[in-house]
Amino acid sequence: MTSIYKIVRRREWREAEARGVYLGSADDLRDGFIHLSTAGQVAGTLARHFTGEPDLLLVTVEAEAFGDELRWEPSRGGQLFPHLYGPLPVPLARSVAECPVAADGQHVLPPELAR
Repeated sequence: MTSIYKIVRRREWREAEARGVYLGSADDLRDGFIHLSTAGQVAGTLARHFTGEPDLLLVTVEAEAFGDELRWEPSRGGQLFPHLYGPLPVPLARSVAECPVAADGQHVLPPELAR
């Protein structure tokens, strides 16, 4: 199984839990897909788009659960990023971890993703 990750604001994930499905952030809705990252891309995504932002969660899902709705497309630096063209059902979340902000404004990753 291939673990992929969604960085999500706590409030948005709590709303998704109440609905049973995550529809995406404002950026996701604008772009027409849910932005996801691989383990090796999470730190860069946090640094580029979320530095210093509190109350973030890291949701882990398995890529294989999405079938054809998941596409690997070039993005930052030509890297292939996972993009989900459909909703993310909350029950597919394998784990949800806190992403606290350190004193330097960078997020502290769960041990399995820390470099």
